[in-house]
Amino acid sequence: MSHIHFVGGEKGGVGKSVVARLLAQWFIDRSLPFAGVDADLSHGALLRSYGDYSQPVDLSDPTSADQIIDRALGADRRVLIDLPAQSVRSLWSWLSEANVFAFAKETGIRMSFWHVTDGGFASVGEIERALELFGGAFEHKVVKNLGRSKNFSQFDESNAKRLLDQLGGKIIELPELDTAAMFKVDRIGSSYWGAVHSSEGEGLKPLERQRVRLWLERSYKQLETLADAV
Repeated sequence: MSHIHFVGGEKGGVGKSVVARLLAQWFIDRSLPFAGVDADLSHGALLRSYGDYSQPVDLSDPTSADQIIDRALGADRRVLIDLPAQSVRSLWSWLSEANVFAFAKETGIRMSFWHVTDGGFASVGEIERALELFGGAFEHKVVKNLGRSKNFSQFDESNAKRLLDQLGGKIIELPELDTAAMFKVDRIGSSYWGAVHSSEGEGLKPLERQRVRLWLERSYKQLETLADAV
């Protein structure tokens, strides 16, 4: 069965691209064929770090967005989309205009939405709106990004959390990676594998590479709690 993974979070700076790249590395390390789709045309983090697996897509252009379904119906089977901030409206327009949800159900395509959050008021509010909009059409996963915040009490006590529970959604925690190491990985546009195996001359010192390796291991343990949801 094909599976489309939309990685979003309407609020900018919550770590969407970090999660998208983590999933890309997860698929690669497990030899799972996938197609990366970078819809965040202003940053292009997935294209920079995993360019051999990725292509750009403009959600505001239906013909371009249709490539998401085309890839899911092809040999790749898994499609990973890194969404830009404030993209739910464009995404909804494409999904509803072509009745993508009905088509996905008919063709056996699973669709997941990864809500990346920093636990703040704006982020939690956007999750609630997305859950109300999409409802059970998606399998929902909330990612608490510990690299952005340590306090998620607003989410835990929110209507968004109640909606997530009603929809059978899942929650994982993304461990924090040392800021200096993450900055260097982003600066050189490296994959996480590349960061772990880079030389010091490329920017990461030995212990920074070790921190990235340990971060990947801890992150993978979180993904493993989702069983077949990935």
